[in-house]
Amino acid sequence: MSQSLAFANGWSLAKSLMVCVVIFTAGSGDYGVMPSSEYDGDPADVVHEFDPFE
Repeated sequence: MSQSLAFANGWSLAKSLMVCVVIFTAGSGDYGVMPSSEYDGDPADVVHEFDPFE
């Protein structure tokens, strides 16, 4: 997914589920979004983290 779509989905997911969410690079210019508790990839690939409690 594109970066703008990843940020929009990440924010929406964080606010609706009330969990911390990470946006990460998924290779070849793509981005992924998932709850940070489930992310076990390379920390250097994390672009942004949304914390709904901030």
